[in-house]
Amino acid sequence: MNASVEPMPLRAKLADYFRLMRLDRPVGIYLLLWPTLWALWFAADGMPSLHVLLVFVAGTVLMRSAGCAINDFADRGFDPHVERTRHRPVASGRVTPEEAVRLFVAVSLIAFGLLTSLKNTLAIALAVPAALLAAGYPFAKRHISMPQAVLGIAFSWGIPMAYAAVQHTVDWRQAGLLMAANACWVIAYDTYYAMVDRPDDLKIGVKSSAILFGRYDRLAIIGLQALALLLLALVGIEAGCGLAYDAGLLVAAALALWHFRMTRDLSAAACFRAFVQNHWFGVAILAGLVLDRFLAA
Repeated sequence: MNASVEPMPLRAKLADYFRLMRLDRPVGIYLLLWPTLWALWFAADGMPSLHVLLVFVAGTVLMRSAGCAINDFADRGFDPHVERTRHRPVASGRVTPEEAVRLFVAVSLIAFGLLTSLKNTLAIALAVPAALLAAGYPFAKRHISMPQAVLGIAFSWGIPMAYAAVQHTVDWRQAGLLMAANACWVIAYDTYYAMVDRPDDLKIGVKSSAILFGRYDRLAIIGLQALALLLLALVGIEAGCGLAYDAGLLVAAALALWHFRMTRDLSAAACFRAFVQNHWFGVAILAGLVLDRFLAA
């Protein structure tokens, strides 16, 4: 007599969806949120409207969750062979690839619905490439030597959307500088992340900036962070920011140097800690900007 397979209890399935969207590990939300808030504050020259702010905060959480779901679908052939990822819901078989795709679509549609509440045609139009970038990034690591550059663009697309939501147009010079700064920062912190998986990635043929930079990985990271800060300083000068903003940049620079020192032994634990703590770099810049605009007002 064949034993019937009992369906997974709803509570356990929801818990697996929660983990699939990495809601138990919110650092990715922070890393996506802080640059979006930089853009909102620059675009509004201070605090944006509460409606816009709430839509972008909620949208950030939802799109990061959707990105994680499609990432695990794309990496379902790789994750079981990587120590850090082999217990993820799709890799371990607790969530099917089809469920991951359905979750990506459902969460993306919810985020899009929230955005339409702004009744802003330009912001809505810019959401289309945002969704394509979120869906396309996980496949870049098969073909591009530095897929982190694609992630940098994906994690920066909220910036022009923020300008569109606030100003109904996009100041592409200022938004472009912010996007370039953020892309440099994304490549830097995600290289720390990739350094954790480098031995496994070399075995299974996954490409990453950590492999591309090789023994110059930490020098590349600190150089990218310095370039990000230089571009952010330029944006601040053009926007008329003062000492509070400059202080935020200095704190971010100090954090970058601390992480550079922390990872001198190249241990996986230190590199992962530097990645997780990197969101404070974004916090420092946002805090300086918010305080600066408040004092200016």
